[in-house]
Amino acid sequence: MNVTQVKFEINGKAVDVGVEARTTLADCIRDDLHQTGTHVGCEHGVCGACTVLVNGEAVRSCLMLAVQAQGEKVVTVEGLSGDDLTPLQATFRKHHALQCGFCTPGFITTAHALLTNEPDADEDRIRDVLSGNLCRCTGYVPIVEAVLEARSHYGRKATS
Repeated sequence: MNVTQVKFEINGKAVDVGVEARTTLADCIRDDLHQTGTHVGCEHGVCGACTVLVNGEAVRSCLMLAVQAQGEKVVTVEGLSGDDLTPLQATFRKHHALQCGFCTPGFITTAHALLTNEPDADEDRIRDVLSGNLCRCTGYVPIVEAVLEARSHYGRKATS
C-alpha cells in the first residue's frame, strides 16, 4: 500500500493524514477523520449527500480525491455550527425540511455556499442550485422554504 501524507484544514483544524492515492475525500473525512456528518450515497456525484465546502465552494467529496485537498480549507456540516444549530439548520427544523436526515448535510452545505455567495438568491435560483441534491422524503418544498427564510441570516431581509 502506497500512502501519501496530505495536509489540509478541516473545520478550522489542521490535519495531516496518510491516505492511499485512490482514497476519496469523503472516505478520508468519514473513515480517517471521523467526521460522520458527511454521508456517502451514490458514490457517483449524483445525489449530493457527500457535499462539503472546499475553500467555500460546494464540492461532491465522493468525486474528489483526498490528495486533492492538499493545502485546502474543508468544511463539513459539523464545521458549520458549534454547540447550537445554525440559523440555516434551525430553519430546516422549523419547516420540517428533513425526515430521515440522510440528505440533509448535503443540502445544508450546498445552501450555505449559495447564500454566502448570493444572499439575495431568489426562489428560482435556490431551486436551481439545490436541484443537484436528491431527497426521497420531503418533496423539496419545505427545503426551499427553509432556505428562503434563512436568507435573512446571510444579509438579506426574508421575503417570499
